[in-house]
Amino acid sequence: MFARFSVILVNTLSSSSCSSSFNMMRPPFVPFWPQAKQLITFPSYFSTHYHYHQPSAFFATMNTHQHIKKPMCFYFTHGKCTKMDDPAHMERFDHDSSVGVQVDSGELKHVGEMNTTGRRKPLCLYYTHGKCTKMDDPFHVEMFDHDCSLGLEVDVHALEGLQSQQFDYLLVLDLEGKVEILEFPVIMIDLKTLRFVDFFHRFVRPVKMDEQRVNEYIEGKYGKIGVDRVWHDTAITFQEVLQEFEDWMARNNLRDKKSGGSLLRAAFVTCGNWDLKTKIPQQCKDSNIKLPSYFLEWINLKDIYLNFYKREARGMRTMMDELQIPLLGTHHLGIDDSKNIVRVMQRMLSDGVVMQITARRSVSSHGTVQFLFKNRIR
Repeated sequence: MFARFSVILVNTLSSSSCSSSFNMMRPPFVPFWPQAKQLITFPSYFSTHYHYHQPSAFFATMNTHQHIKKPMCFYFTHGKCTKMDDPAHMERFDHDSSVGVQVDSGELKHVGEMNTTGRRKPLCLYYTHGKCTKMDDPFHVEMFDHDCSLGLEVDVHALEGLQSQQFDYLLVLDLEGKVEILEFPVIMIDLKTLRFVDFFHRFVRPVKMDEQRVNEYIEGKYGKIGVDRVWHDTAITFQEVLQEFEDWMARNNLRDKKSGGSLLRAAFVTCGNWDLKTKIPQQCKDSNIKLPSYFLEWINLKDIYLNFYKREARGMRTMMDELQIPLLGTHHLGIDDSKNIVRVMQRMLSDGVVMQITARRSVSSHGTVQFLFKNRIR
């Protein structure tokens, strides 16, 4: 038997929920504990002596409480309140379900800003794989973004501090997957304008695991953020990912055929050395692939940050907090993390940083990595 059934109708500016067929982002869970802690401050007799319409000093406490004001009259919500003309009753109980959910103009401005700087509509991950079939569905388009450049816009004043750079483009890479690579996202940025140019995004299917282990792995990694279904629908092997990535680089004229396919006036940027020092070579070995030459050097943004700002940042979130950059999207979803790293990098470049290669792998011995900065994150 149901004890209570309640519905509140809310007019939303932008929904973050999604349909069951496109279960790509669950709305953030708001924990009850902060409100529960407030209940502890209520008089102890509330739980054993409280009766509806009971006069008590308790209601004065409620009326001035930081979060919970006057209690709602539940006779009113059921259309059965007979005390609307009783001043004492009206003083003690609310009869307006909208109390506490008003939005002022400043909050509306904040909501507008969140469309470009915070967590609003999730990016359609079928779209990032070139497989979205619902671009003509207004509901789907309203629910999901289909523009990877959103949130990466650059103000013209940000260009005033730009320094001369040795590269034309930077490729921000942030892999996901500890046992094997599960996600391979790259975002291409023009160093002269700091603007988004293009992106590449693929989910990667492990080659060393059986199906049951893969399912457990994906549920543990992506199930909690609601993108496990799209992963299963789109994931391909690492070998296939690299082939498609090389085709993407060719379309963007990023490789120098004369030098064996290394990057042409471009460099990878990672948040740490793990992606290109450890994980890519390991995955190439697991997939029986020779390590491509374009993966032999990279820029570790942590080392650049340390030497430019003279302070240590152990991760992307630390950099964002110190630079007061709000998180965009979902942390540990590779494509969103790559965008957030881009935003940190854009800020650093506007502050005047010069991007330099921080690590280089030996051509003759791929196991040997030379770190080029004396002052670096270890």
